[in-house]
Amino acid sequence: MTQRPLILVTNDDGILAPGIRMLISIMKEIGDVVVVAPDKPQSAMGHAITINNTLYLNKISAEGDALEYSCSGTPVDCVKLAVNEILHRKPDLCVSGINHGSNSSINVIYSGTMSAAVEAGIEGIPAIGFSLLDYDWNADFGQAGKFIHKIASYVLANGLSNGTILNVNIPKLQEADIKGIKICRQAKAIWMEKFDKRQTPQGKDYYWLTGEFVNQDSGEDTDEWALANHYISVVPVHYDMTAHYAIQELNSWNING
Repeated sequence: MTQRPLILVTNDDGILAPGIRMLISIMKEIGDVVVVAPDKPQSAMGHAITINNTLYLNKISAEGDALEYSCSGTPVDCVKLAVNEILHRKPDLCVSGINHGSNSSINVIYSGTMSAAVEAGIEGIPAIGFSLLDYDWNADFGQAGKFIHKIASYVLANGLSNGTILNVNIPKLQEADIKGIKICRQAKAIWMEKFDKRQTPQGKDYYWLTGEFVNQDSGEDTDEWALANHYISVVPVHYDMTAHYAIQELNSWNING
């Protein structure tokens, strides 16, 4: 009998978030599921890990035959603990999400959802981060189910290049209105940030981070263009942050000369 794929599911919105519950149900159709996810929201944690506090894992009541654990740490902690303490073999796939909100363009840098997927990639596990462009806690994640199933199945069937992780963003649309899936590059965009400065009744200053997302890229091959034009964007990313194009230029400085 052919062994069913082993799929690790995680996220950054917390183990009880509607997005991950939908992702678990989709992955159960494809393989055997193990869930390790934060016990509370951990959005915008990036690739943070816990080194100065203790970490806790709690087995929770599973839905069906999925093995589920909540973790006191970050999304990256969840993947590390899953690989080293829970799973008896390397997963065939790690999926992270479905995130409540976009992780397109520059948001990939800050995203706990994507950092969990990247950590899986570092461990040599094919990995995908899924995000829906809807921040509502009760967003309709079911509209994306068919596409998520398809992308995950293709990765299981074909694999990914070593160190490559897929960043998948899904527009806030009904299934019938999604035109298809586009393989894209990451758009050049920034957050124009500012801090809302306030004072406590005791006169101590405190700050709320606010800002506006600004797309600086007019290309029609980007994730932002795809999403704006009713496509699901798929961006292959990797954790090698070397600017390879700059090596020759820096060598021309003749620093050792």
